Amino acid sequence: MPQIRENKVKRKLERGEIAVVLAGPTTPDLLDMMGPLGFDGAWIEGEHGPIDFADIPDMTRACDLWEMTSVVRVNLNLPGVIYRTLDVGAMGIVVPHVNTADEARAVVEAAKFGPIGARGAFGSRQGYGIPDYMRQANDQTLVVVLIEDIVAVNNLTEILEVDNIDVFFVAPSDLAQSMGHVGDISHPEVVATIDRALAQITAAGRTAGALVSDASVESYIQRGARFLMIAWPAWVANGSSAFLEKVASVGG
Repeated sequence: MPQIRENKVKRKLERGEIAVVLAGPTTPDLLDMMGPLGFDGAWIEGEHGPIDFADIPDMTRACDLWEMTSVVRVNLNLPGVIYRTLDVGAMGIVVPHVNTADEARAVVEAAKFGPIGARGAFGSRQGYGIPDYMRQANDQTLVVVLIEDIVAVNNLTEILEVDNIDVFFVAPSDLAQSMGHVGDISHPEVVATIDRALAQITAAGRTAGALVSDASVESYIQRGARFLMIAWPAWVANGSSAFLEKVASVGG
């Protein structure tokens, strides 16, 4: 029986390992170029930015070439948005602003076929040549929900009881905004809230996700995060700044 592509990120998380996804590429060519760098997956940004449904197939194909898991953040917790994104090739889905257990259950309902959920009974680019795609998709599809509002943190106990969610990702920027600290993710109150949420997720035996940087990655791993997302533009900015400083120092 032909098998669907293995979801590298999902399998690593199931083994208790750390999975790292790279965010930032906005075209198939960029994803293809970054494929050899060795990341487990790519975060395809469909909530903020220019990416639309028509862009997802080729972007996920580029991920497939390098055995990276394609993880797409959608802009709405709506069934048609979620399962259409999976239909066109995403191997994982990230849903923003999941603030209640009912909203978490709605994500699962849209992302999984029966008997788990009620995803629209249709094929997918990932299912070409797979006669029992629907069964295999339930096993391979990665489901990530974003805990990014203070109301979600307050409801976290109930949200963590929802089955078939792979990652509970604590997102700092919107969380800070919802707490009245717009643009200040380093505010002590925000940091304490993130720490509390990560501890609660891991204590419940669930997988925590976090946005990391070179400076913060060790801290987040120590706090229990296993799904790590990092954006590459900061590396470009740091590298270009260092290069231009060298040019200026030598060239006067």
